[in-house]
This record gives sequence, C-alpha cells and structure tokens, in this order.
Amino acid sequence: MPTTIAELALSASYRHAQRALAAWLEHGNAVARRHVFAVRAALAALDATERDRLARWLAWLCVAASSRGESMLGKRIQRLDSGMHIAMNEALVRLPPSFGRMLAGGQRLSA
Repeated sequence: MPTTIAELALSASYRHAQRALAAWLEHGNAVARRHVFAVRAALAALDATERDRLARWLAWLCVAASSRGESMLGKRIQRLDSGMHIAMNEALVRLPPSFGRMLAGGQRLSA
C-alpha cells in the first residue's frame, strides 16, 4: 500500500547499536562490564551518517532527561565514548533553541 509518509530505513547495525545503547542507559551502573564493551563495539560499527543519527537521538534523550531534572546522561555518554559525546553535544546545539541551546535553568548539559 503506497504511503505519503517518508520512511527512514535504518540499517541493522544502527538498530543494534541503538538497542544496546538504550539497554545500557536504562540499566545504569548495574550493567556488566562485558555489556559496556558490547555497546562500544556496536558504536564502532556505525558509519558517519549513522553516528550522526544516533547522536541526534541521544541529544533528544538529554533534553528529555533534563526536563525531568536528571543531569548524568551526558557524563555517562562521555565515559562510554568521548567521540559520541562530542557528536551529541554538537547535535544539542543544532536542536531548536528552546530545547538544545540552554538546558535546566540556563546551564549547559555538559562541557
């Protein structure tokens, strides 16, 4: 059936990385060390476009976390993968001004 909505085709490696990262974020510090390495390996398998998409997804997650008063997401991402942290911060800057430029009472989410 034809549709007028453009569908985004996500690669298997992107879906795998996003699921692994979501599970890691959800479980917090209770995640086994081997799971952290699995997430890093999944991130390493992404091409530049997929890393950018994942960084934008993380930026929106940061905005959502900030609206709930949580501020550790950026620091956790930085400890996991500094390159993804940088990309996430760049994506935060590109979000609409009311979301990305200033978070949680005028404070930047991360350095």
